[in-house]
Amino acid sequence: MNVSLSEASLNSIFGTLNSLKVSAVRFFYWVRQSHPLFYHSSNICSLVIDNCGRLDDFDSMLDLLNDFRLNGICLNQKAFGYLTAMISRKTKTENSVTKTVRVLNSIGGECGVSGIHALIEMFSALGYTEMAKYIVAKSEKRLSNYNTLIRECCHKGKFEEAREILDGMIKDGCNPNSHTLNYILSCLCKNDKVAEASQLLEEMQECHFQPDALTFELFIHYMCGLGNLDMAFEWLDKMISRGIEPRLTTHAAFIKGHFRLKQYKEAHRYVVVYSDKYKHLSNALYSLLANLHRKGGKPVIAHSILSEMIEKGLKPNHSVYIIVRKRLQQFGREDLARNLERSFTSLISQSSADNR
Repeated sequence: MNVSLSEASLNSIFGTLNSLKVSAVRFFYWVRQSHPLFYHSSNICSLVIDNCGRLDDFDSMLDLLNDFRLNGICLNQKAFGYLTAMISRKTKTENSVTKTVRVLNSIGGECGVSGIHALIEMFSALGYTEMAKYIVAKSEKRLSNYNTLIRECCHKGKFEEAREILDGMIKDGCNPNSHTLNYILSCLCKNDKVAEASQLLEEMQECHFQPDALTFELFIHYMCGLGNLDMAFEWLDKMISRGIEPRLTTHAAFIKGHFRLKQYKEAHRYVVVYSDKYKHLSNALYSLLANLHRKGGKPVIAHSILSEMIEKGLKPNHSVYIIVRKRLQQFGREDLARNLERSFTSLISQSSADNR
């Protein structure tokens, strides 16, 4: 027939077949043969699994999943629409969930693992946390499964439930990693429970947990947001004393924190000190400082910051440079705009010559 299909049209066709509970397996095999580019589409492969589930055809589902596993195809939440349809009709779903999990566990590989993750995410997002916990319990005790469940709880602000899951996974012999704890710490801080977050971190460190850069950044960002920079610097000292290098976003929290308190000299001093300490971040820190002054309606100060960094051989962020130059022109400071353009052009020329 020389039919040309798009992924959107295939989504529509599978959607109709699935809602009508008409088998789409033969159609899927035809698509795979005639339009092989779509065969590796996670959406299309997930939709045909959904079709099998709606028809309670777990034999065909198993055959397809085996094929997907061999080809490294991952599933997403679209594969399990048949389970959400059962929930909406208030019919019993536990039997179908058990069958689905059993099949996914037997398949394994990327296909099986991604399917379990999608199930956990789907039920958590729908508010069926107990069903999500049931899936975790019936699946292989994988850290990624627990992390998915904890992450979804934290997204909903259910930090107490997330903490219970954390305690449960430790009892099950599955040790948390930094991602596990950071989800909960972030949730606690966002809900102004920083004391509880700090206590949890101490407890985990006693169990030989190793925090990462994001762990400390969560507390630093919270303290900077409150304007408590002294406490934020205490967390920074703890971080550096452990040999953990702060991320760019950590430095940005301090610089913006100083700006919110109108501590412009302190912000500049911070950039100078930490640009010297972490030279690979120098360009970004100076550019951020200049841009904040520009946003604050002070293009002349932004010009001086960019000039300072150019004198040090640092290349400003191009978009920041362009915006500052234009703002200087709008403020009637053509002299400073031309001066900045000359300095920037000279730096670029020098860099090009050095790279030859």
